[in-house]
Amino acid sequence: MAGNDLKSVEAALAKAELMAALSDAGRARLAKAGTQVSVEPGALLFAKGDKGDALYVLLEGEVEVRVSNEAGRDVRIASLKPHALIGEMAVLDGGKRSADIAAIRRSRCLRISRDQAIAALESEPKALLKLLAEMSRRLRAADSALEDARLLDLGGRLAQRLLEEAGDGATITLTQTELARRIGASREKVNRKLHEWADEGWVSLGRAGIKLVDRDELEALIARDRAD
Repeated sequence: MAGNDLKSVEAALAKAELMAALSDAGRARLAKAGTQVSVEPGALLFAKGDKGDALYVLLEGEVEVRVSNEAGRDVRIASLKPHALIGEMAVLDGGKRSADIAAIRRSRCLRISRDQAIAALESEPKALLKLLAEMSRRLRAADSALEDARLLDLGGRLAQRLLEEAGDGATITLTQTELARRIGASREKVNRKLHEWADEGWVSLGRAGIKLVDRDELEALIARDRAD
């Protein structure tokens, strides 16, 4: 790895949850020992059931954590952006992967073998505590996502996805096909629901994407679904 590229990787590691707890020297060792991996959109970084022999730090791009439901549809658990940790459970148990990780857009990761990560954690215990805290947060988020998948109907899941994708903004540029995939529904049902909401004045549909017009109504719909 070239010197400038190595420095950029070290800088990226300093922003990652676990790696931020390591010393500068520890991060430098991992940056040098790690291997960069590129993943094209739609491709898997790893699949459920694969051997958990490494963790990854997302340097560029975006990936999603997903599992299959009983109907065989992919259910998105979470999306991960730079500088997220990926596959951190493998550091502790070396077991099999519990979910698929797929690239949403072209992504670049640093692969750190389990042995390398364990050595870093053993030498700097504060980083191990950070890892445990991050794993606990991820488990809570996964439990919440699975609970929503069970409790929310299509409208609730779609409303939640629109709000999450919009963030502090108002426009979602994802296609209806991609939205449908992310909530485990058909494009036709998503299209029908969006047009219902457009008629209600909750959203507007145009070439630029889907614009949220009435966030309060979408949030109220989610709350009603959870209460039912």
